[in-house]
Amino acid sequence: MRMDWLALWRDGNRIELLENGEAFFPRAFAAVAAAEREVLIETFILFEDKVGLELHRVLVAAARRGVRVELTVDGFGSPSFSPGFLSELVAAGVHMRVFDPHPGLLGLRVNVFRRLHRKLLVVDGRRAFVGGINFSADHLADFGPEAKQDYAVELEGPVVADILSFMRAAISSDGTGQRWRHPETVAHEARGEARAMFVLRDNQRHRRTAIEDEYRRAIRGAAREIVIAAAYFFPGFGFLRELRHAARRGVAVTLILQGRPDEKFAQFAARLLYRHLLEADVRVLEYCERPFHGKVALVDEDWATVGSSNLDPLSLSLNLEANVFVRDREFVRTLRTRLETLQREHCQLVDRTTLPRRRLFDALLRPLVFHCARRFPRWAGWLPAHAPRIALVRADDVAVRRP
Repeated sequence: MRMDWLALWRDGNRIELLENGEAFFPRAFAAVAAAEREVLIETFILFEDKVGLELHRVLVAAARRGVRVELTVDGFGSPSFSPGFLSELVAAGVHMRVFDPHPGLLGLRVNVFRRLHRKLLVVDGRRAFVGGINFSADHLADFGPEAKQDYAVELEGPVVADILSFMRAAISSDGTGQRWRHPETVAHEARGEARAMFVLRDNQRHRRTAIEDEYRRAIRGAAREIVIAAAYFFPGFGFLRELRHAARRGVAVTLILQGRPDEKFAQFAARLLYRHLLEADVRVLEYCERPFHGKVALVDEDWATVGSSNLDPLSLSLNLEANVFVRDREFVRTLRTRLETLQREHCQLVDRTTLPRRRLFDALLRPLVFHCARRFPRWAGWLPAHAPRIALVRADDVAVRRP
């Protein structure tokens, strides 16, 4: 598999890991509050809770002092807003867009596939945030037992120019930024020592996921350790084969997956893979403290990734996703320390001896479920009715269509 002009490594970046909303929201809101020229945001979920209202406040304040504010939300993840919430944004001058807005069908949301799942924020073209954290209160511990465990990164340096140019291209197109390419050169000055790469997947130009390619390249080159912490884990045979081969050649391969899932079927699908992985000495743990929403990984001492992309059919085949890949020993040490704490304090090891015994029913059902689940996104992509679009919220349209 090759990495072409769609993704370029940039030297000279400062990258900081932000764990959960407690770390992410104050930094993101402070950056917006200090903005002087431009704020660009994409998010899958924006809710009118205490987090969404605080984002609303700092965006309105920024727009009123003359900052260009561009906000894009996904029509499935953020299905409805009150007229007052929207009207104040529009009146202040915020340009708000909804990706793939659809009316509901018999009370159900039908725009399930090809969602804008990215979580991106760029302020004044100099500071960027990328990760899996949405603008909703369920990313804060005080939300209760259903609060999500998640990660993001704050970036400064040349890689921010790539994120900025992509977000501007997405605004001017249909949300995919399909005509966008990494600039050959960037003018941003170095702000740190880390190498970083901004990588996308969508259903246009970046259909073949460079995100998965970069994961698999790192797994094949691993010499000592692989740790993958994924909210939704159901990759293809090729990805699983790479993990098994790595474990069999002596690499310590660890998967941290959901033990208290917010989607039961996702856990059921992942557990179909456990025996296959454990037989190759892949270590599997389930995070049981609360729902796990992270999408992070590290390989050896100097490779890591943080982003929005899960390792499941939706993220790898249909959704619009964005990850940052990092080559920096200090960042990898920080991420490893956080994940080791997670494993030690909140995870349960999956033991081969505790797996349910194989039954004839399982032998018939599990392969069928596995193949259907793996291929379903591709089948869904054949549906002719699905053509995502992006809609600007205007002053005379102060209510996004509800399901």
